[in-house]
Amino acid sequence: MQQSRIPRISTRGFYSLDSGKALKKKSYDLYPKKFFETLGNIQEITIMIHGLRNNKSGALTKFSIAQSRLEQLGYRYPVVGFSYDSNTKGVQYKSCEKKATDIGRIIAKKNGGNLAKFITDTKKKFPYLKIRLMGHSLGSEVIVHTMANLKNKRDIVESVYFFGASVPADYVGPKKFGKILQNTVKQKITNYYSPHDEVLKYAFYGGLIEKPLGYQGASGKSVPKYAQKRVSPKNHRFVSYSAVLKLFP
Repeated sequence: MQQSRIPRISTRGFYSLDSGKALKKKSYDLYPKKFFETLGNIQEITIMIHGLRNNKSGALTKFSIAQSRLEQLGYRYPVVGFSYDSNTKGVQYKSCEKKATDIGRIIAKKNGGNLAKFITDTKKKFPYLKIRLMGHSLGSEVIVHTMANLKNKRDIVESVYFFGASVPADYVGPKKFGKILQNTVKQKITNYYSPHDEVLKYAFYGGLIEKPLGYQGASGKSVPKYAQKRVSPKNHRFVSYSAVLKLFP
């Protein structure tokens, strides 16, 4: 049965949409707080992290899509949303798209610290709670930097799922973040990628981002817990990637 209100971790308003500069010193807000106080009664949660160009309501839509799809696949645990300042200014205009994308990446990287703090705090209170992370597009950047902030915490996250990931394709290699992912993720890291993803193709060939992991998969060596699945979503939108997900967790 669907939760009427999807719980969320939020850092909205914590970073400047113009520069990526931090505006607040706190780590995160929780809504509703009561839900997060009862995590001791739950075996696991899955945290969904949205991509670029999502305002508050756009983020909530993505969380709802994740919850609905996972429920269809038989997942019976709560889905929690991670909502952050990804609606950087001017990303829809060609003259500003590079700057807006770069600021989005800066904010996503910084949010890795925020989400890592939530995971550390939660695991301290509820050590037996399993936490899974799923990220769409720029959400993959948040996840990678979350794990980098947790690099000394072995097996702290149960599993990681990337959909249309915008992080560079070599990030899962041993020379970049691969070893950190291998150590901090207990079960598996799964990358759902599509060579037909027009948004990632445009971003790559337009010089907005390095070759993305979600476009043609990993470059070079990857670590043992990493696996990738080539999929054919209709487009780059999360609703399209969620539709091609056949199994979870």
